[in-house]
Amino acid sequence: MNALPANPPGESHAALLGRLGNRSIVFVGLMGAGKTAIGRKVGSMLSLPFIDSDQEIEGVSRMTVPELFERYGETEFRALEQRVILRLLENGPQVLSTGGGAFMNAQTREAIAAHGVSIWLKAELDLLMDRVSKKQNRPLLKSPDPRGVLEKLMGERYPVYATSDVTVPTRDDRKEVIASEVISALCRHFGVAEATSTGEVQS
Repeated sequence: MNALPANPPGESHAALLGRLGNRSIVFVGLMGAGKTAIGRKVGSMLSLPFIDSDQEIEGVSRMTVPELFERYGETEFRALEQRVILRLLENGPQVLSTGGGAFMNAQTREAIAAHGVSIWLKAELDLLMDRVSKKQNRPLLKSPDPRGVLEKLMGERYPVYATSDVTVPTRDDRKEVIASEVISALCRHFGVAEATSTGEVQS
């Protein structure tokens, strides 16, 4: 079965990577938005290393994120998260996915703006609920009303996420599709002309 060729990556991807330079592509958004899955796919499509800040935090602390929340509380966790992300941002170019609350920290936002391009994966409440209800490792959702908690988080965080460089709506589609849309959005952000599968160039 022959899949349609993806946008000829050669030229548009090379141009995109040229504009990116040493910066990181940083995914922000709520839990369940798909930052890790989409980030990993974008990394492989652009031949860039992918790093998940939560996994990095767990490696550094030798504890899981829920354990860190439980033992030290959210404030201490956010301080550790900030230190880890600031360190990771020194290693671009790369694709970095961050925890849902990371972008709420003003210093982290400044560091991402200085060393990266931020992409908000914007998801609807029902999609997030559907995804997070399948995982029990969400410390902020240990509540009798997780939907209410998510709605509150959306109210608090979406205006801040909206200050990202690029916003890409996400939905229940194959991660290859969303990842391609992210790369297209990055091309538009950097003013890179995209080659289409028919060989035409879209600017």
